[in-house]
Amino acid sequence: MFMADVLLVYKKNFEGIHDESLQVVKGVLNDLSDTLRVDIRAREQVRRADFIGRDLVIVLGGDGTLTSISHNIDSNTPVMGVNSHPRSDDPDGSFGFYMDCDIDTFAEDLSSALSGKAIVNRLPRLQATIETTSGNKIRSDPAMNDLLVANTHQYAPSKYHLHRGGIDIEQHSSGLLFSTWLGQGAWFNQIARKAKLGNAEDSETHYLVIARDLDCDIDDDTYLSWTSDATVITSDMHRGYVVPDGWDEYQFNRGATITVDLSGPVLQLLTFRNTMKERFTRD
Repeated sequence: MFMADVLLVYKKNFEGIHDESLQVVKGVLNDLSDTLRVDIRAREQVRRADFIGRDLVIVLGGDGTLTSISHNIDSNTPVMGVNSHPRSDDPDGSFGFYMDCDIDTFAEDLSSALSGKAIVNRLPRLQATIETTSGNKIRSDPAMNDLLVANTHQYAPSKYHLHRGGIDIEQHSSGLLFSTWLGQGAWFNQIARKAKLGNAEDSETHYLVIARDLDCDIDDDTYLSWTSDATVITSDMHRGYVVPDGWDEYQFNRGATITVDLSGPVLQLLTFRNTMKERFTRD
């Protein structure tokens, strides 16, 4: 008999609502112990090796729980998000944009995931490649939401030479912000919609990039763009960093070249009632 290899990662914050959700999920998984081999890890204790060879990764929590561990998940491993504290039940709960499942639907949705009947969303992810002046190359973790390239000293300007498509300029800004279409945060969503920038049809090949200008309003594509071209910068900063999804930092020095594009491994996210593009349009 085939035994599916499942990893459950949960949010550990000692709040009653999350503990109750965890017990429900454990109960459902235990009822399927004849067909499932399950490992359970708290988000704070999980390691990249825990994700290798899994048939399914279940993330119990909110969007932050998913983004914090998503860089460990490869493009071949399906992942389902389970909202442990939905805002629909409590104004203080999680919106859970990436979590199309909750405790009430978990048993049914798990069955769909294991039987191959779930909707498979292949989400593109941003990635940065840093090439140092000595020729070493460092790949950042993939970012499913957004990625920042900036001076490590936030009070100082980010200085760099930027090349993208037909653009080839020296630029000073407060940093470069990149985002996938589905990963638009509130700051990016407002700017992109106001500028009528981006569209769902090109979301698998294009990304958004904004240079946070220090002195003037953003009004041209040297500072704001929806593009499929790689963005390449050569640092003129004493020390800068790349930060994918607000987590780990990758530092670089003056003269380093940083290339950002959608070359990261896709994330195979499962949903059960609507595609992620439909959820984005609806929400």
